[in-house]
Amino acid sequence: MKDFIFQNPNLIEQRRSNRNNPTKAEQLLWERIRKKQLYGFRFLRQYSVGPYILDFYCPKMHLGIEVDGGYHKTNNQKRYDMEKEKFIKSTGINVIRFDNEEVLNKIGVVINKITEYLLQ
Repeated sequence: MKDFIFQNPNLIEQRRSNRNNPTKAEQLLWERIRKKQLYGFRFLRQYSVGPYILDFYCPKMHLGIEVDGGYHKTNNQKRYDMEKEKFIKSTGINVIRFDNEEVLNKIGVVINKITEYLLQ
């Protein structure tokens, strides 16, 4: 069987489920970055890299964006997130993370941070 680094077909159902059931924070951020609203940059939702799925991905800038809920603060999830980020970075994709509260309460700050990365 062929190894898939990007858009692993074995993760199609999980990616579809994630797209159809976003968190409030993911939905809010998606509404602000979809349809090339951010300086014409295209973002994809639930993009898989190896065995992992990024919440959002900008192919042109090789930028992954993760929106972390409260469970990301547990030790097991922190370890998993570190492994995930290390693997994703090994493919040439940089990752920036925001927690749910930051997205929900400071969406302007979040958009500014993403914009800074895109325009650097």
